[in-house]
Order: sequence, then C-alpha cells, then structure tokens
Amino acid sequence: MSDPAVTVVLIEDDRQIRRYVRAALESEVMRVFDASTGQDGLAITATARPDLVIIDPVLPDIDGVDVIRQLRGWSAVPVIVLSARSGEKDKVMALDAGADDYMTTPFGIAELLARIRAHLRRQDRLVTPDSARVSFGAVTIDLAARSVQRNGETIHLSPTEYRLLVTLVRHAGCVLTHRQLLEQVWGPAHAQNANYLRIYMGNLRHKLERNPARPEHIVTETGVGYCLVGVR
Repeated sequence: MSDPAVTVVLIEDDRQIRRYVRAALESEVMRVFDASTGQDGLAITATARPDLVIIDPVLPDIDGVDVIRQLRGWSAVPVIVLSARSGEKDKVMALDAGADDYMTTPFGIAELLARIRAHLRRQDRLVTPDSARVSFGAVTIDLAARSVQRNGETIHLSPTEYRLLVTLVRHAGCVLTHRQLLEQVWGPAHAQNANYLRIYMGNLRHKLERNPARPEHIVTETGVGYCLVGVR
C-alpha cells in the first residue's frame, strides 16, 4: 500500500487488538488515530478527516452501531466493523446503520488489509451521474446518458430497474442490505416490502447476467442483501 496520505481511525476498546491493528496498519505506512470510546472516536473522526474508519460495535460508552449512525449523519467515509459477534442480526444491524463491511474475530491481518485496499480503491473511483461509464462482465453503463448495453446491444430497463442498478453501482463491492436497497430505491415507506426487491433483482439478473440462475455479478449475501461485484 505504502501511501503515507492514507489516514485511518480505529475505534476499539480492547487494548491488545488496538495495538495489534495499529501496528499492522502503520507497517503499511498508514497514519492511525485510535480511540477506546465511541465519543472519542467520533471527535477524532471529525477532526482527522480519515480515509477509513474501523470500529468495534461493543464500546464502553455508546453502542458501535449508534456511533455508525451518528457518523453517517455527516460523513460518507468507508466503515469496516471488527466484531466478535457473528450473528446475522448483528451484521444486518451494522450494515443498515451505514457500515460498508463486517469482519468477525478472530481475523487475519492480510484479509483486513485487502479489504481496506478495496474500499480505498472504490473511494478513488467514486462515480457521479454526470460523468461516469462503468462496466461489469459484458455490461456497460453510461450514467451520463442513462443507457445500459450488454454485448454492445442496448438493454431496456424500467425506471425502477435503472435506479436499483445505479444504487448497486454506487456501492459496488459492498453488501447492501434489503432494507438499504428498499429505502434508497422505493423510499422509507417500503422498507419492509422485500418481495419488490426479489422481483426487480430477478429482472436485472435476467437482463444483465450471462446465466441468471447462477449470477456472477449481482450476487446474493444470504439473509443480508445483495452485492455488485466485478465492476471496472
């Protein structure tokens, strides 16, 4: 990685884990600010303006999920959760609150560093609806022209299908929960209508995947949500 401009805020109350992660990140020439409480973590994040935040959801003063919700009120910085909790409900809560990634302990430093690199790459190539062309597999999306092609042929998408696809593109590589997708595409009033999502996701796969029954790019995270992979 070797980028001294990369700044990470680590919010973790376990001293050993904090030292372990900090040493690993600093060995990659990253600047690390750490905090043992949620309040300190929020304050440091506000002043340090980091490229990425790593947080343990179990903190002595504020629940880590609440810290993420507060953070999302004023920052879009990538957030990776490091947690001993491996339950589906815990993962869904953290992702719904605004986390971008979730790793369970024990974890490998090599995997953590790989995930950090992936999130930093996505930050570097953030797309805007005015000036971006992205692709995955045989699909090319021109966000400025609002057009979608597969193998060079224009694919007709309904307005809702297109909004769903753009939402996936904007969070490419990240798992979006059912609730997040429903709220962003259909609005908060439809947050519980998971059937909408299944139908439209099936439509997108049918139109864009080589084999809709075995999707390579619009993938399911069982019990959590969906993720668009292979975007370039």
